[in-house]
Amino acid sequence: MLKVSVCVVTYNHEKFVAKMLESILMQQTTFDFEIIVGDDLSKDGTRSILQAYQKQYPDKIRLLLHDKNLGLNGKFNALATFAAAKGEYIAQFDGDDYLTSPHKLQRQVEMLDANPHYTASFHNAEVIYDDNAAPPYLVNWIKKPEFYVEDLIGEDELCFIATSSLMFRREDFAKHPDPEWTNLSTSGDIPRNIMLAKRGPIGYIDEVMSVYRKNRGGASFADNHYGADFLFNRIQMYSNINKELNYEYDDRLKKNIATYYYKLLFSREYKDRYWPKLKFALKYLKLAQPEGDTRKAVLRDHIIPPILMRIYSYFAIGMYQLRK
Repeated sequence: MLKVSVCVVTYNHEKFVAKMLESILMQQTTFDFEIIVGDDLSKDGTRSILQAYQKQYPDKIRLLLHDKNLGLNGKFNALATFAAAKGEYIAQFDGDDYLTSPHKLQRQVEMLDANPHYTASFHNAEVIYDDNAAPPYLVNWIKKPEFYVEDLIGEDELCFIATSSLMFRREDFAKHPDPEWTNLSTSGDIPRNIMLAKRGPIGYIDEVMSVYRKNRGGASFADNHYGADFLFNRIQMYSNINKELNYEYDDRLKKNIATYYYKLLFSREYKDRYWPKLKFALKYLKLAQPEGDTRKAVLRDHIIPPILMRIYSYFAIGMYQLRK
């Protein structure tokens, strides 16, 4: 039986796709693996590069060249590659990432073979910025041999499993596909990892074996924390996760959701609109229950009507001048 299907999604990755493929082809394994690349109708030269590699490695590389963009930040493209997989395990990959260790596949397969109760395994990865907007850093800062659902749920977003680091069991995923509500989320990784952990522990290899590249053409730049569409999508996603987990982590997830209502107060679409901001501010206060200066600032800046603040300021200044 084929051991691993490396499932890759590409979209406008002309600058990166060759390095990505070379890093997979360099893997040293005691088993056979296949590479399935789903291209989401790239508009640059990505497809011609993929076709050249497929011609060179016809028994190793399969291409899914979609005749339309499947949407949702490449999630449906990823699901199409999973559906085409034939291996016992699936290793995820984005077309602009690359592996730095020739032993990545071997190490993860050995872990999953030795631990049949694990639903998945992952390793650490390094984040780099193509435009040097920030220094490199490691994705995972938590040192544990196993991760459970409670490790993936926080009051803030926890995202320490890089796409290129995850390997999971194809048969398990086929039996438990992503719930329908996840198709509304622009993030495929966050809910999928939680669903995997819900069914069993995820093993961790404390080695940096891949690079997660952030570039302006990649999906990570579509996640805009100043855009209302992204923020509403996160609110919906975490609300669905809360329901999926039977509200077991309700306190944490309420605070998580509250952060996105808070960000809506400063979003491009609503930062200058009082009435929508009032609604978001009230939701934030209800869910986060902040105290002290934070609560006062929200009341002052987003709940008290601006005209009342102007009147207050007018009289406060007047009283100050009278005392002089």
